[in-house]
Amino acid sequence: MVKEYLKGKKVEFKEIDVSQDMNAAQWVYDHVGQLATPAIDIDGTVILGFDRHGIDQALREKKLI
Repeated sequence: MVKEYLKGKKVEFKEIDVSQDMNAAQWVYDHVGQLATPAIDIDGTVILGFDRHGIDQALREKKLI
């Protein structure tokens, strides 16, 4: 759902599969305290889960939309 949401807003993103990338899995754990997905890093702001309000707020703050 996150991917479709970002595509709809014409926001470029990079998808990383934490089941295939152990460094990425560790990064998620280090930043949110658990291995949960989706973990979204918007220019340093990390959002856990599909939180439309949080995503929109971070995108606006980072001037990405």
